[in-house]
Amino acid sequence: MAINVVVHGVMGKMGQQVLETVTNTLGMEPVGAADITATQGTIALPDGLGDIPISGSLDEVLEGADVVVDFTSAEGAASVLRAAAPRGVNVVIGSTGITEAIYQEAESLANEHEIGAIIAPNFAMGAVLMIHLAKQASRFFDYADLTEMHHEAKIDSPSGTALAIANAALEGKPGGFIAPQSEKELIVGARGATHEGISVHSARMPGRVAHHELVFGALGQTFTIRHDSVNRESFMPGVVLAINEVVNRKGLTIGLDKIMAYDSHCALSEYRILFLDLAQ
Repeated sequence: MAINVVVHGVMGKMGQQVLETVTNTLGMEPVGAADITATQGTIALPDGLGDIPISGSLDEVLEGADVVVDFTSAEGAASVLRAAAPRGVNVVIGSTGITEAIYQEAESLANEHEIGAIIAPNFAMGAVLMIHLAKQASRFFDYADLTEMHHEAKIDSPSGTALAIANAALEGKPGGFIAPQSEKELIVGARGATHEGISVHSARMPGRVAHHELVFGALGQTFTIRHDSVNRESFMPGVVLAINEVVNRKGLTIGLDKIMAYDSHCALSEYRILFLDLAQ
């Protein structure tokens, strides 16, 4: 039986990519779409073989849905949780800027209504592996610089993924890092922000999707971990993985890493095997 999916934020670039992926994935069926800019009507499917209802209100397109996928904003994600959970619809969220309050509300709603909710700062499997490697490597180094680069329309700085990478490094090195201070700062902020000793730099311009680079330093050496998403297709295997998993997993799950190690649907088995090997 196919998993019926509603795409929230369907008019955005990620929403369009999710709709195309769901349309072309065996075992999934797009049944509705919602976007704050939409009016009541229908939207053509990317394969040209039909259309689905679209609305500015998610409530109006939830009938028959198993999963709602959201790539909008923190406020949009919260509204999805409040609309979907009471209707028994599972939720996959990739929106940026999710706050602790939203995580807590998501956990409460998922438990109360016995649905699955998966929230991930990044759905690219390589980025998830980068977070894991940052935690494993950090204890061997005293210095760390983290640079993240995104398209000019990204609303938050640093990215949620960059924060996850930095926090993973700090988890592996609880004492934190040394952040050298310039004797003369000719331009204020030239060294970027500092997060417990990790220097963090955010770059924004057209032509980029998502790029993260973490450089550790020690006497006479550096160690670099980098991940690049060169297009939005890079996130889709992770989205498919989450949709397949969320219908079988009750409660709140934070991070794609929690399901990569236990997935039976993932076509990219080499990522799963590598992750399991690293976790041992």
